[in-house]
Amino acid sequence: MPQNESFKGNLGSAEPRRDVWPWSKPAKKVCPGLASLRWSHGPLGGTVPVGFHCDGSQLLPKSETKLYRRRWLMLFLFAAVSASNASMWLQYGIICNIFTSFYDVDSSAIDWLSTIYLLTYVPLVLPVLWLLDARGIREVVLVGSALNCIGAWVKIGSAHPDMFPVAFWGQFLCSVATVCVLGIPSYLASTWFGEQEVSTACSIGVLGNQVCLFA
Repeated sequence: MPQNESFKGNLGSAEPRRDVWPWSKPAKKVCPGLASLRWSHGPLGGTVPVGFHCDGSQLLPKSETKLYRRRWLMLFLFAAVSASNASMWLQYGIICNIFTSFYDVDSSAIDWLSTIYLLTYVPLVLPVLWLLDARGIREVVLVGSALNCIGAWVKIGSAHPDMFPVAFWGQFLCSVATVCVLGIPSYLASTWFGEQEVSTACSIGVLGNQVCLFA
C-alpha cells in the first residue's frame, strides 16, 4: 500500500511546522518591567502606576498641583468663616438661664437652638456634597458665608422678649451654613496645596471651627 510521504514527514518532525498547525500563535511578549513601575497616590486614596509600557509609551503622567502664594490667605479666610459659624452654634446654650428668662421659655426650647444644627446636617449633607462636586469650592463657601451672615443679622433683630421664633429662624439659617462649611477643609487642602502641605492645610481649616467651640 502506498505511504503518504507528507504524513511521514510530519510524524518524523520533532517540532510541528506552522503550516501544519495553523492555529498555533507565538506567545505574547510579557513586559519585564512591571516590578520597576513607580506607584503614586490616586485621587481617591489608592495607588496607581506611573511608568511605561513595553513599547515605551507612558501609562499615566504624574500631575502636579500649581501652587499660588495666596493659598494661605484663602485658607485663613476660610478658617475665619468657619470660626464665625461655630460661634453661632452654642452662643445660646452657654448662657441658657439668661435666655430662658429673657424669652420666657423653658430650657428645652433653648436646647433646640443648638440641636437644630445636628438635625439640619443629616438631610442636607448629600445635596451640599453634590453641589461641591458640581459647582466647586468657591460657590459653596460663598453660599455658606452668606447664610451665616444673614442668620447673624436675623438673630440681632430678634433681641426682643417676644421674638423667640425669629431667633430660631436665624439659628436655622446658620445651621444650613454649617453644612456648607464642614466639608470644605479637605477639598481646599487637596486643591490649593501641594503633597507636603495637605495635612497641615486641612488641620488649619478644621482648627478654625474647633477654636470657637472650646473658647
